[in-house]
Amino acid sequence: MPGRLYRSNHPTPGRLAAWARRFGIRTVINLRGEKPNGSNTLTLAAAGRLGLAHEFLAFESRGAPQRDRILRFHNLYRRMATPALMHCKSGADRAGLAAGLALLFEGGTSADALSQLSWRFGHFRHGPAGILDAFFRRYAADAEGRIPFLEWVATEYDETDLQRGFAFNRAAAFLNDRLLRRE
Repeated sequence: MPGRLYRSNHPTPGRLAAWARRFGIRTVINLRGEKPNGSNTLTLAAAGRLGLAHEFLAFESRGAPQRDRILRFHNLYRRMATPALMHCKSGADRAGLAAGLALLFEGGTSADALSQLSWRFGHFRHGPAGILDAFFRRYAADAEGRIPFLEWVATEYDETDLQRGFAFNRAAAFLNDRLLRRE
């Protein structure tokens, strides 16, 4: 969503400064959560030096999206200073989920949301992260056209049922988790 929301992998302080200048970034959303690691420390410090708002909002890439986190993201999305940059470790799974959610918040379709979970961003739907695709497909099958997305999330979405019914390819899991070292 150019001019409002951008996505990336975890930016270095230099890249964050360049994007703040180039795109006018005003908010950084860390989708990895408040994990104590060097990357988070550096990004948080760089955001402070640049005068950017910094938000932590943890999404999972291997589990069914959690209702409370989706609703929290919607509240953040409505109030954040824009343009904003959201990132996870690789920019593929959690950033794809959040980008898809943002499209749905803006009235897009589940197909629009699914387009954010693509191999071109490094997302592999056949492994454990495919649960994110299953989430958007579940909305399409159960409620799209019948009730608005956020109403479905708040009243009908069952993350336990989605997780229970999801199966993935073990070879794809090995590729994602061991070779690519995704979190």
